[in-house]
Amino acid sequence: MNAPIDVSFFARAAKPITSYRSYWAKRFGVAPLLPMSRAEMEQLGWDSCDIILVTGDAYVDHPSFGMAVIGRTLEAQGFRVGIIAQPDWQSAEPFKVLGRPNLFWGVTAGNMDSMINRYTADRKIRSDDAYTPGDIGGKRPDRAAIVYSQRCREAFKDVPIVLGGIEGSLRRIAHYDYWSDKVRRSIVVDAKCDLLLYGNAERALVEVAHRIAAREPIEQITDVRGTAFVRRPGDPTAAGWVEIDSTQVDMPGRVDAHLNPYLTTSEQAQAQGQSCAKEDGATAPTEQPSGTQVLKFVPNPALQGRIKVPPREKSVIRLPSYEQVKSDAVLYAHANRVLHLETNPGNARALVQAHGEGTTARDVWINPPPIPLTTAEMDHVFDLPYARSPHPVYADEHGKHDGSTKIPAWEMIRFSVNIMRGCFGGCTFCSITEHEGRIIQSRSEDSIIREVEEMRDKVEGFTGVVSDLGGPTANMYRLGCKSPEIEAACRKPSCVYPGICSNLTTDHGPLIKIYRRTRELRGIKKVLIGSGLRYDLAVKSPEYVKELVQHHVGGYLKIAPEHTEGGPLSKMMKPGIGSYDKFKQMFEKYSEEVGKKQYLIPYFIAAHPGTSDEDMMNLAIWLKKNGFRADQVQTFYPSPMATATAMYHSNLNPLKGISRDPQRAERVDIVRGEKRRRLHKAFLRYHDPNHWPLLREALKSMGRADLIGNGKHHLIPTFQPLTDGGYQSARRKNSTPVGKSPEGRSAQPAKGRLLTQHTGLPPRQTGAAPKTGSVKRRP
Repeated sequence: MNAPIDVSFFARAAKPITSYRSYWAKRFGVAPLLPMSRAEMEQLGWDSCDIILVTGDAYVDHPSFGMAVIGRTLEAQGFRVGIIAQPDWQSAEPFKVLGRPNLFWGVTAGNMDSMINRYTADRKIRSDDAYTPGDIGGKRPDRAAIVYSQRCREAFKDVPIVLGGIEGSLRRIAHYDYWSDKVRRSIVVDAKCDLLLYGNAERALVEVAHRIAAREPIEQITDVRGTAFVRRPGDPTAAGWVEIDSTQVDMPGRVDAHLNPYLTTSEQAQAQGQSCAKEDGATAPTEQPSGTQVLKFVPNPALQGRIKVPPREKSVIRLPSYEQVKSDAVLYAHANRVLHLETNPGNARALVQAHGEGTTARDVWINPPPIPLTTAEMDHVFDLPYARSPHPVYADEHGKHDGSTKIPAWEMIRFSVNIMRGCFGGCTFCSITEHEGRIIQSRSEDSIIREVEEMRDKVEGFTGVVSDLGGPTANMYRLGCKSPEIEAACRKPSCVYPGICSNLTTDHGPLIKIYRRTRELRGIKKVLIGSGLRYDLAVKSPEYVKELVQHHVGGYLKIAPEHTEGGPLSKMMKPGIGSYDKFKQMFEKYSEEVGKKQYLIPYFIAAHPGTSDEDMMNLAIWLKKNGFRADQVQTFYPSPMATATAMYHSNLNPLKGISRDPQRAERVDIVRGEKRRRLHKAFLRYHDPNHWPLLREALKSMGRADLIGNGKHHLIPTFQPLTDGGYQSARRKNSTPVGKSPEGRSAQPAKGRLLTQHTGLPPRQTGAAPKTGSVKRRP
């Protein structure tokens, strides 16, 4: 099943998803769109659905939407799949609209975590929802995965519930919940689902669907990778497993200095004031004094054959129980650290965590991560017959999806193509690695080109501009470990921190080839790159940077240094600002070569764990020195299961080991409280007069009143103009303008004002057709 050139050399010891015998219902053929009503089912000749998917998003039949991918993948296996999108959760009746599913319910909160979708980083309710027609908020409940599962159970009690999506993935063990400020149970327990599929679940879902269709009880399906489920004490299916206490894997006690895996043996020895005779080319060993005997260590014959390491495929690590991590932040940080150690499909072991005591005791069992898809399997998933548009039920009276019926999330990716999955960056605040894994899964070049051509020929409104060729990261396509043995054994959380691993392939040649081939297609005017760029990787390939800058930047390019100071960057596992400076030089050089005025837009995070007030002050000074006025301010958002969230909750750094001894454990400065979080955001928006009183007070208390003045070298002035107390954010509906509406603002920046992405940069080309007039497509 492996393609001739695969993404990674990781051994795919898994059954290909295209090798299953099709279910009998395949005779009904392919549905133009998966049905959302009984009338649509009747048009397809169906009397029932085999699987019904319930989602918190509007149904958009596009490979960037999880439910479309899952639905089409199951349809390709021969199953009849229906979709219930954004149902009214006040009763079970809307969940009965398609009747009883023959096999199981598939439940997800949607492409986004429902709590992050609903609340800002300051726990304020959003008024918008990009996955809802008309950008209207409130169309899904809080903790949607739990609520939907409960309603499905109420609608048809005997139908199995299979839970999936990012909301379930990030809550598969006991987790800190930022919105209630407490540790909650695994979602498997709270949702009462029969099975949780975490990560990209095509492989697991196809196997589970066929086994349920073969009448295998779902409670007996306990051996599928990438699944989690409740196991009661005494369950016979647990026989043969060797249980390991998590403290034996990572003792939450003494903390030893960790060797840097990116140093050679000689460099490690030198760092400890020693030398490596073998690598340093030392001469023959020094002669020993006379009479000295050399000790020889030999195995104890009495122990030979007695000590056996249990096989990893039959080992399960017992994490501290829910009750323990709920009451003990040190054990919570320890459990989070062990979880992240067991994420490589090549060596990860199963995990188990007890919930409850006595008669209510049960274990949440988490199998090792799923085996990544091969390139051929990725092509199969993305080549399925997607309509590439929202369901007609959302259209206006003219059959359009514009204006009041527009779905912003679809509009954003309408003319984009996803070319890969996964991320090996390992940023501690990000959920991509926890959900998709760090093994890069890429599509073939031909599959990507086919999708671009289909988009060009079939998608209404396409003007010849591809808005993105990317994925979780713009430039990790076909990058991976040089050695399959090292890749399978590696337990490091990142391949690029604290530096780029010497075992990592950094050849951007295949990506450059795709860019060039795509922009040479008939009818393609421009190919933009909208995904976030990993610039520390990009600088390893000047040819790639040149291709990107000269042909694929639509006025500005977004990158994410996140900070300038070493303290917060080390907690984020992000490269130093020097990498940004190097990329900036290359960006400006190649832009000047072709006579283009282009801009880099750096993104920064405020209030991240490990960030002091001085760090934010230094960042503000850097911003002013470099002429940046940040209009988009991102505040740290503690998402479930992230390493940075464990720091936020425990005040400890899981990256360096966990200890109860305050002299040995690394304590992390946490930004809590509304006032301090506002201060950190204010430093990012040092140019906003509304923040000047708060900044003056802070600078004086920090002993930096020298930064207050009316000169160019000062951060903020001494005078205070009249302000309205409002703030216009990039997300207009979440702004709080006072007195003056945002629509009343001038589209052009005032004379002398610095250009930013919202006050004067060239408008971003998305490929969408103009609202008025018509544009003829190039033949």
